[in-house]
Amino acid sequence: MTRLGDSVARTRDLLVQDLSSDTTVERLLAETKARRYLDLSDLPAKEQAELIASRTVEVLPAVAKLAERIEERRAEGRGLHIKLGIDPTATDVHLGHAVPLIILSRFQRLGHDVTLIIGDFTAKIGDPSGRTAERPPLTDDDIAANLAGYREQVRPFFDFEKVRFRQNSEWLAPYTFPELLGLLTQVPVSTLLQRDDFRSRLASGAGLTMTEMLYPIAQGLDSVALNCDVELGGADQLLNLQMGRRLMELKGRQPQIVVTMPLIEGTDGSGAKMSKSKGNYVGLTATAEDVFGKIMSVPDRLMEPYLKAWTEWTDEEIALALSRIEEKSLHPMDVKKVLAGEVVAALYGVEAAMAARAGFVAQFSKKSFTEVESLPSVDAAEHGGETVAAVLTKVLEFTQSASAARRLAKQNGLRLVVETDGGQQTFVLDEAAATRPLAEAVEQTLAGAGLSASAGTVYLKAGRKIAELR
Repeated sequence: MTRLGDSVARTRDLLVQDLSSDTTVERLLAETKARRYLDLSDLPAKEQAELIASRTVEVLPAVAKLAERIEERRAEGRGLHIKLGIDPTATDVHLGHAVPLIILSRFQRLGHDVTLIIGDFTAKIGDPSGRTAERPPLTDDDIAANLAGYREQVRPFFDFEKVRFRQNSEWLAPYTFPELLGLLTQVPVSTLLQRDDFRSRLASGAGLTMTEMLYPIAQGLDSVALNCDVELGGADQLLNLQMGRRLMELKGRQPQIVVTMPLIEGTDGSGAKMSKSKGNYVGLTATAEDVFGKIMSVPDRLMEPYLKAWTEWTDEEIALALSRIEEKSLHPMDVKKVLAGEVVAALYGVEAAMAARAGFVAQFSKKSFTEVESLPSVDAAEHGGETVAAVLTKVLEFTQSASAARRLAKQNGLRLVVETDGGQQTFVLDEAAATRPLAEAVEQTLAGAGLSASAGTVYLKAGRKIAELR
């Protein structure tokens, strides 16, 4: 049995046990944390290709071609040459950015070589993928600052000591205009205009610059310069990655294999991609407690894609846990706590994950909110005239914006809780209620149940966040 096979056998034994037990969960997290550093080079080429493909959207031209390329390079006494391009466009990094790094880490442990392309040249153009307007170019100082932050934040998921760094200004800056014209004569404009984002922008009358049109060419020249075997990128990068294949063929090179990664849905469950601008992200600089809590707040349906994105679990292990939920031998909350623990353990270690787990249970398993320490509060008299969405955004800072508060309400994540000596009653606030003044929304909601605000202590609950209305 391979080293991975041994780990899977131990993990399966733990997954059929009581996952509400701290002891079991700690053993499970320790096993799967160790798997992040497991040498996988003993796996046959076919299993290597399948292990990579199990976490991708597409492998082009085929998974079998990836296995063949692995065999070819083994026969030459070396591993694949894998490339990932990074445009350092922001200082803050979230879990969505970690997804390709986790796959690159697998490639490293499978015995392959990784090069990270720092897009210091292309960052000044701006990748137009999925954008409705041109992105402002970055300065050299912006790029240097963003790169330093990026490396530090994604370090828990990737071994930077075993990677080569290259800046694409090395080959793009000296590229001459005659060379570029000679290349462009072989690339039809229709190929570039296949992009949905380009077509939609042109149809709407929005601007589209020549630099944006040339971005896929510049990225493809990265692959030519490095003579890559494989290039990774997000699913929205597919046409850029395919341009790399095309340019390599034009230069007489063996075209790279394209591996596209999923775009991770944000924590709010709205279907939108994880993004800082939408407030639906988990930042890599967040505390262990905040990371754990944010993962616990996601809809149950996101457990499977999140387990695939951020853990080293195999498909069979994920299927085992989810089947136990369907059979009702395992509560979804127990699996979600393990998922949250997996992410925290990757960032901060198993001990921190177990501490965050204990803190979450202590705070959110109380029978009464009055037992929760340091609960925020809102003066209903002072803020009663403001909309519920405004209170959540400006007063409590529970949501990033009023629109985020409305989305939360639309997903049944916004509630009033009335706590009396007889227990708790919970009332869902719909999207319309989120746009009404706080005092009015509370009065109408409670009146509909035959209650008044004086019936007990009233709490406003947004996702997992709670505040008392005084």
